Amino acid sequence: MIGDLLTGFVALEHLAFLVLEMFLWEKPLGLRVFGQTPQDARRSAVLAKNQGLYNGFLAAGLAWSLVAEPAVGRPAGTFFLACVSVAGAYGAVSTRKASLFFVQGAPAMLALALR
Repeated sequence: MIGDLLTGFVALEHLAFLVLEMFLWEKPLGLRVFGQTPQDARRSAVLAKNQGLYNGFLAAGLAWSLVAEPAVGRPAGTFFLACVSVAGAYGAVSTRKASLFFVQGAPAMLALALR
């Protein structure tokens, strides 16, 4: 049950990432969260929207894994949590921001371990 709660938390995180990246990227909250200038945000907005869409797919897959039959939901949840875990680890290494690992990778890894 704790693994499912954490999976739901990770899904909600990725839904929030979708909103931040697709709709708030150039707004004050998005600029603050991602530490960008308005000019940089404007130049990268299309990429951010694409990234947000992918985060939405992760959120949808994780949510689906929680409501699907266990025979389908468990492997689906494992797959999507593994994707998030890899993305969190890669993001932390490639950007040199450990916070990415703790915000994205660690919750997914913990959920994966407890499922």
